[in-house]
Amino acid sequence: MGTPISILTPDAQYTDDGIVERETSGSDVDWFIYRERSVSETRISEDVLKTVDAVVVWHERKVDAAFIDSLTNCKVIVRAGVGFDHIDIRAAGAAGLPVCNTPDYGTSEVADHAIGLMLAFTRGVVTYHEALRRDPLENYDSTCAPLVRRIRGRVFGVVGLGRIGIATALRAKAFGMRVAVYDPYVSPGTEIAVGVERVNTLNELLAQSDVVSLHTPLTDETLNMIDAVALSKMKRDAILINTARGAIIDIAALLDALDAGTIAGAGIDVLPVEPPSANDLVFAALGPLGRAANDGRLIITPHAAWSSPESRQDARRLSVETAMFYLREGRLRNLVNEPFLHNRRPLDTSLTHN
Repeated sequence: MGTPISILTPDAQYTDDGIVERETSGSDVDWFIYRERSVSETRISEDVLKTVDAVVVWHERKVDAAFIDSLTNCKVIVRAGVGFDHIDIRAAGAAGLPVCNTPDYGTSEVADHAIGLMLAFTRGVVTYHEALRRDPLENYDSTCAPLVRRIRGRVFGVVGLGRIGIATALRAKAFGMRVAVYDPYVSPGTEIAVGVERVNTLNELLAQSDVVSLHTPLTDETLNMIDAVALSKMKRDAILINTARGAIIDIAALLDALDAGTIAGAGIDVLPVEPPSANDLVFAALGPLGRAANDGRLIITPHAAWSSPESRQDARRLSVETAMFYLREGRLRNLVNEPFLHNRRPLDTSLTHN
């Protein structure tokens, strides 16, 4: 028998003791499972940090340079999810640590959620429900939802034509919408295979779309990509949907645009800082003085687009498989920091093999 493998999860998004993780990795792997939501909650002992062979991280624990420096024996960091903007991939690469993500889960859920947010506005689901809760007799009125409209024939704009962007585009097409896409990094012809129209600039997409759905990663290029200037390019009756990353949108500019009537509505599943603080702008917008929310023009969900019992199981299983695939076989999948990874830390040949 070789040296047992040990894996750390600092911010587990499940309540059990890693049942899926232990079944996937095998009984010869030691797991250290915590449920931290921020660096300030750190309770992980230095001994654990210094000895683990891999880290499987969700979306709430920031993996910064200091955290990476503490992982002196670690061989790989795996994100149990798609986005990795909370992981310092440059620092990881400099430390010889591959960073992998798990893009092959939750695609259907996120695409469904994006369409669901659109339908919540265009069919008035949330507005009708809240009105009836306030006064079921006085508000039994089919005209009280301001964004109800026919969507067949309207333009659904997709920013980012990756897995989720494609899945969302296909759903919009099924509703009879004309789908336009903007993604400068996708190979020409992809839009033909999907059966959508490609535009050359973001401004062109914003100007023609009745609904704009964001599906890009958070990068230096996409940080605050939807700012006051971008919002001003949109139709005044347009709806903005974000199930990607919160910081793609300048939230202050969005709230101003909603209050000013620059755009009609926004469905937001992700925030720039998660979990938000008590003084977050979004909480004020959702409160009694938040005009857009009270008028049914702002809907926020708690980073839940990816979530279902099935997708949670997939994320847990696939992320562990990725870690074990590398630790046991030395093969990487879904590597996201290759440009910064020059000298990988050597794998320990004494690690247990099944």
